[in-house]
Amino acid sequence: MGVQVAHTAGRDRCRVSPAGSAPPGPVPEGLIRVYSMRFCPFAQRTLLVLKAKGIRHEIININLKNKPEWFFKKNPLGLVPVLENSQGQLIYESAITCEYLDEAYPGKKLWPDDPYEKACQKMVFELFSKVPPLVTQYVRRQNNEDGSGIKEELRKELSKLEEVLTNKKTAFFGGNSLSMIDYLIWPFFERLEILELNECIDHTPKLKLWMAAMKKDPAVSALLIEAKAFQGFLDLYLQNSPEACDYGL
Repeated sequence: MGVQVAHTAGRDRCRVSPAGSAPPGPVPEGLIRVYSMRFCPFAQRTLLVLKAKGIRHEIININLKNKPEWFFKKNPLGLVPVLENSQGQLIYESAITCEYLDEAYPGKKLWPDDPYEKACQKMVFELFSKVPPLVTQYVRRQNNEDGSGIKEELRKELSKLEEVLTNKKTAFFGGNSLSMIDYLIWPFFERLEILELNECIDHTPKLKLWMAAMKKDPAVSALLIEAKAFQGFLDLYLQNSPEACDYGL
């Protein structure tokens, strides 16, 4: 089975590359390739930056439940996202891929130029760092767990981000316009709604306003996940089904 590639025109609808698939050829000149998975929040970070900066790219989706052998040569960890350019250079880890794209490509800069402002955004990113594992823990909880303890921990962590926005008095975490930190944390907030964890932001009016503003951004709106498709994927993923990553195609 060969690799199917989705280009930037239209939605990403190609089937995933599973174990036994043939490795992809060289990246075409003028494009950058992203190895992704349609429902992965970490890969979504990279796709948001590609979209926001208008970078021409192609997508190869990886079946994370049945990974092709060649993919471990792209990233020994076997994780997405991974970037590959036409020179054969490989970059992985989501935050690193995003910073690379911002530095390597012209156009709108998403990280601030001011060293202090950039450091402030990275400190917010560290403050956010406990949210992804809590969301993952909630998703993977056993059937006999109601998840109330995890929700309480999540509320506490989100309160810290509410305080940041309250103190800044701006619409976004980097200021009055959307910047890198907003794209880095957005995918997990999108999943709060899909996972019916809205109660965890009931006490955070600034975060609610931020989420509403984020949905108006062209890059964010273009990559919004359909709740039904995500839930279908999740049901199969938690059963360790190799069909999970193909759900809805």
